[in-house]
Amino acid sequence: MPAELPTSPIDPREKKRYYIRPTFVRRMVVPILRGLFWLVAHLQVEGVENLPTQGAVIVVANHLSTFDVFPLQFALPRPIFFMAKAELHANPLFDALLRQLGSFPVYRGSGDTWAMRHAARVLEKGQVLGIFPEGTRSKKHQLATARSGAARLAIATGYPIVPVALNGTQRILARFPHRCLVTVRVGTPILPAADILPLELTDRMMFALAEMLPEEMRGVYARHPEGF
Repeated sequence: MPAELPTSPIDPREKKRYYIRPTFVRRMVVPILRGLFWLVAHLQVEGVENLPTQGAVIVVANHLSTFDVFPLQFALPRPIFFMAKAELHANPLFDALLRQLGSFPVYRGSGDTWAMRHAARVLEKGQVLGIFPEGTRSKKHQLATARSGAARLAIATGYPIVPVALNGTQRILARFPHRCLVTVRVGTPILPAADILPLELTDRMMFALAEMLPEEMRGVYARHPEGF
């Protein structure tokens, strides 16, 4: 009797529904969250006209605090579908809510092929994909070395990257109950050239992002390499 071929385990995420269109829950919850955010922060937005009004876009932003997703979504006129760290989806109830809001989990540092495939599906549907390329919050509130996932997606799909610089979310708790200023600066789209390498495109988007931040927040992207 021939031996059975080994089978690959099915990713448990395949058994769940991840939404690639705004849901009823999302349309109800986002305005409520917007009102709550107004109580703690004043939002100032610049360059929103740089975001394409239709078609797939990869939005990349610096990561300062757990509050970053809120001003990023409130500042942009299109729904954003976020790639979020898997730990946020660990609780079943919170996971169900996050999926309704358009979030999907990624296991950081593991080469998560499921997350990359789902991100590609979001783009194929003409939606806005949100990624924090540093992979985690910056404790010093300075740019850290970015991972190349967003660049690899852009190269594979041909869709543009729009860098968005956030500043002020790191002060929300420090200022509470007083409102703090949160700024969102939207940069011009970056189209991936056919022959560009992922690391080169990653550097290009991160230096573009750094230029929209105060000098003390630019971190490892404070200076362009010679000949860049």
